[in-house]
Amino acid sequence: MQNLTKLKRLNLDGNQLTTIPALPSSLQELKMNDNHLEGLQRHNFRGLFKLLTLELEGNQLHDGNVLPTAFKPLGRLIYLRLDRNRFRAIPSGLPASLQELHLDSNHIEEVTESVLNKTLNLTVLVLSNNKLQEDHIAPRAWIDLPKLEALDLSHNRLAHVPSFLPRHLKQLTLHHNCIERIPGYVFAHMKPGLEFLHLSHNVLRDDGIHAVSFLGLYRSLAELLLDNNQLQSIPRGILNLKGLQVLRLSHNRIRNIPLNSVCDTRVAEDSNIVSMHLENNLIDRRRIPPTAFSCIKAYHSVVLRPQENEEEDY
Repeated sequence: MQNLTKLKRLNLDGNQLTTIPALPSSLQELKMNDNHLEGLQRHNFRGLFKLLTLELEGNQLHDGNVLPTAFKPLGRLIYLRLDRNRFRAIPSGLPASLQELHLDSNHIEEVTESVLNKTLNLTVLVLSNNKLQEDHIAPRAWIDLPKLEALDLSHNRLAHVPSFLPRHLKQLTLHHNCIERIPGYVFAHMKPGLEFLHLSHNVLRDDGIHAVSFLGLYRSLAELLLDNNQLQSIPRGILNLKGLQVLRLSHNRIRNIPLNSVCDTRVAEDSNIVSMHLENNLIDRRRIPPTAFSCIKAYHSVVLRPQENEEEDY
């Protein structure tokens, strides 16, 4: 295979390879998903200085059989996929050129202080379906990564939104955790601020969201997904989210829509909301104040049917 000196892309998915074969230095993309790879040594990638994409999903890789020097020859690698392996921590020695790192469905329990301190070009980090708890994420694990814009921590064991989030993050995905609380000021250090916050399928109650929980996101946040939680009212601070376009609060326990909880009737300005989902709550639609949604331009933007305590109208 080394003789194929013009080969740029090689797909070896779904075989029974236990080691990485000798490969031509012309390669830019290598896929070896769903094999039986039993480890990574430094010589495995020797000469692959042009490689941009490496996918090793669904193998038998873990902390004990991937050497910190394994990725050293890959000086131009920008995309690395290691999903469905057996890592307990993020592998060390990652290339400084890396822009996307996927570690979905491993056994990762912690993120240490220094493991990402060389990956200053990282823009996307996926750690979904792992075993992370917020007290096992080091305070300086990723706060200073200058380009990290998308962080996926869904399907973990988080009990509250983690502190010390990356300063320049735009998308934060936290659905399917055990989150009870959005601490006050947890987003306050972020510039320019999150655009997308996904908190569906958690255990958020009213007392877990404070008046200053969304501080730092007042101008930036466009999508806030809070469906499938245990909220009994419209969360405090929603009025302050001036850039909000999508708000999902379906499948909660909300009973009332008080005046000035969605629209501030004291201020004559339109909301940017184009989609607001409130279905599958406990709302009596007859008790909603007539001007509760007056700032939302299109009537069909607000979805209220069906409710759990009423029969669907036809």
